[in-house]
Amino acid sequence: MRTPRQAARTVVIDPDGAVFLLRSDNDEVGPHWNPPGGGIDPGETPEQGARRELREETGWHDLSPGPLLCTWEHDFTRMGVPVRQSEHIYVTRGPHRGPVGDVSEAHAQDRILDWRWWTPAELADPKAEPLWPPTLAELVTAIQAAWAEGREGIDPVHYGYLPNPPH
Repeated sequence: MRTPRQAARTVVIDPDGAVFLLRSDNDEVGPHWNPPGGGIDPGETPEQGARRELREETGWHDLSPGPLLCTWEHDFTRMGVPVRQSEHIYVTRGPHRGPVGDVSEAHAQDRILDWRWWTPAELADPKAEPLWPPTLAELVTAIQAAWAEGREGIDPVHYGYLPNPPH
């Protein structure tokens, strides 16, 4: 039996279309890349949780989650507890920069190993380490097309459960 867990993340896209991702590690899943985010605290909405997590993991206080991009569920083990995590993924535009200030405690607690900006081509590379969500490359392509047409967002995609790639 898996413990339900609510989480939220924010995909940050720079003016050239690159996406900021964190490299995380998990015993069950292994190294993978994901947008900044994590568990929603009691009393928080998914958007509030995404905003707090973005600040904690990047030190960026000037960005807020924009439109909802997708929702998805997946299984993994967090701190020894098997969970089924339901995630809300938001998107926002932001400058090309690294984390600001000392985010080392948040990174150590969440087993964040590294960060970097990914081009859309790098996201679509089948040889890259796994992405959370696994459909991230397609979602980034869809939001960039919407922005090119003058729209702020896309109709959010609700995937339901998606299995993680094997470790």
